[in-house]
Amino acid sequence: MSVITISAIKADTGGYVGHCAVHPEMLAEAQRRVGEAVGSGLLIDGSVNSCGDDVNLVMTHRHGVDAEPVHHFAWDTFVELTEVAKRLHLYGAGQDLLAEAFSGNVRGAVPGVAEMEIFERPSEPFIVFAADKTSPGAWNLPLYKMFCDPFNTAGLIIDKGMHSGFTLEVHDLIERQRALFNCPEDLYDLLVYVGTTGRSVIKHVFRRGNLDDPVASTSTSRLSLIAGAMSARTTRS
Repeated sequence: MSVITISAIKADTGGYVGHCAVHPEMLAEAQRRVGEAVGSGLLIDGSVNSCGDDVNLVMTHRHGVDAEPVHHFAWDTFVELTEVAKRLHLYGAGQDLLAEAFSGNVRGAVPGVAEMEIFERPSEPFIVFAADKTSPGAWNLPLYKMFCDPFNTAGLIIDKGMHSGFTLEVHDLIERQRALFNCPEDLYDLLVYVGTTGRSVIKHVFRRGNLDDPVASTSTSRLSLIAGAMSARTTRS
């Protein structure tokens, strides 16, 4: 098995009035740049899609999590999309590019990032869920249903590989703390936290007992806390 990194990076670089959709020219430019990155060997593969007025870059590569060349490529792509948005007089051009320049990776510069480094199996499908204008913990319930609820995921009962459960990493976005919950035995304690979707979020899900084997990741991060109101963006892969 080979090690591969899945990176989903998204940003709002401009869209139609009402934050409702992305112009086709912006998606075409992003797809062109992804194609060039694949051709140059930076990426193994990549795709471009949108959710609301966010452009999502989904990329596979072998550079690892937080890799500067991959994040730099995403940042440069969003900068170029901002120029397209300005030329087309779209709403909110470049509004997620709050940093003045790229500084190693895009974390903390508003673009949402969800990444996993995994051992690729012969068949390795994965799903990327995207959201726009949601609460920070938008994925708490879906992730709980997928990896903790045997009524939803029968494999938790009948599959030997899933029967032992999963370890969920939960972040408190206000106190900047994290905790690990081994489910099913920590299920009640987990629910105490993840029910407050504006504060606590499931950041990672790992195969039980192995924090080097992620099975899910979200991009939710603490962006700002102003007068008790928190702002965050979410994407998941």
